[in-house]
Amino acid sequence: MNLSKSLVWFRRDLRAFDHAALHHALRASRQVYCVFVYDTDILDGLPRDDRRLRFIHASLASLDAELRRLGGYLIVRHGSARDEVVALANALDVDVVHACTDYEPAAIARDLDVAGRLQQQGRGLLTYKDQVIFEKAEVLTLAGQPFSVFTPYKNAWLKRLAAQPHALAAYPVDAHAHAFAPPSSAAALPALEAIGFTSGAAPLPGGMEGAEELFEAFVADIADYGRARDFPSEDGTSRLSTHLRFGTTSIRHLVRTAQQLMLSGAGGNGASVWLSELIWRDFYAMVLAQNPHVVERAFKPAFDAVRWVDDEALFAAWCEGRTGYPLVDAAMAQLNTTGFMHNRLRMITASFLTKDLGIDWRRGERYFALKLNDYELASNNGGWQWAASTGCDAQPWFRIFNPVTQSTRFDARGEFIRRYLPQLAQLDTKQIHAPWLVRPDVLAERGVVLGKDYPAPVVDHDTARRMTLARFEAVRKTAAITA
Repeated sequence: MNLSKSLVWFRRDLRAFDHAALHHALRASRQVYCVFVYDTDILDGLPRDDRRLRFIHASLASLDAELRRLGGYLIVRHGSARDEVVALANALDVDVVHACTDYEPAAIARDLDVAGRLQQQGRGLLTYKDQVIFEKAEVLTLAGQPFSVFTPYKNAWLKRLAAQPHALAAYPVDAHAHAFAPPSSAAALPALEAIGFTSGAAPLPGGMEGAEELFEAFVADIADYGRARDFPSEDGTSRLSTHLRFGTTSIRHLVRTAQQLMLSGAGGNGASVWLSELIWRDFYAMVLAQNPHVVERAFKPAFDAVRWVDDEALFAAWCEGRTGYPLVDAAMAQLNTTGFMHNRLRMITASFLTKDLGIDWRRGERYFALKLNDYELASNNGGWQWAASTGCDAQPWFRIFNPVTQSTRFDARGEFIRRYLPQLAQLDTKQIHAPWLVRPDVLAERGVVLGKDYPAPVVDHDTARRMTLARFEAVRKTAAITA
């Protein structure tokens, strides 16, 4: 059926290549419009200088430029997406709104509302899988149940992909570009100030070009990824997580490339390790889709009984990087100043908050949601529940990261610590990981006075570890949980 008009609603898929919704709209329509809404239902809760808005703004400019090259353009609105999309569909008199599926509970509720309101106007909403390779219940156990452990999920995921290689098929746009509505009356993209946010440089190169630039640089060194990814002082990760979050690159494109590198041998061991990380992303998206309660509660309900510590001073020290543990504080400084945190450090800081400070994982998850450029509910929630030992396939509660051991292992020379804690720069590689163990006179010779230049530890790790074990043991006894 050749529909007369369609509207493509861009959300977290800010690109004009290998795009499922755009591809289907162009194939099925004689005229296609494109829209992005700065959704006030989301934006109203953000700080006015949120870095992500600068990334989105740069990416929208890139998207609009590519759509214009193809013969179309991007309409940008500011308001509640529930209202703006329905109103625009009515104004343009489109038959169908096309969008890529979003799996977050709030997004699902939004889309159901929009679909219902469109239906009242005699229009439709069609959504397409685009964020992940396999969604919802596509990868199940032999008993037909969702997985709760990653490794068997990964094996089943790979088996399904081998049986259905078309899951990686691209969705071309250029071949049907003649269906774009011409940009004769298009207005310029609004400045960030016009929607109440401060402008400035994006926290990383935005748009499709920025994603491809990062990807090409990463692929050149991907063979070493399996080793380099654990060391925050090295530039050993892809840095593509923000681009995946906002869809300026295609997950199918990344997986196809990883497979090609594995088949050719050019990617070494790193390509397969990186593919596993991409599969983790699908895994957590599946967990959220199948278990929406994880947004507010533990994946394993018994762990909702954990008695967390309610201490505002300790939480503030963690947020502000004043815990007295250098690697934890350097990691929080990286997050607070750049919006990025290395994945190894995410595990360390999350473990420290939940296991050393005993503070509820939900508080840390919400802080990361506020600060991370690449914040994505499914992966962030999954990572936090893993660290807190409340989630699926989680770190067992009796395995507790020692922040000093982690520091000496993954930042052995203290390079990362020195980068973000310059007040400790003069300490040597033995002193910098635990300055409270160094004699005060020796510290003073290096320009450090504990409590003045750098804080003393807010907790003793060994004591905190015993308290955490007791906290979880109490839950285990009452709920009959096995390790």
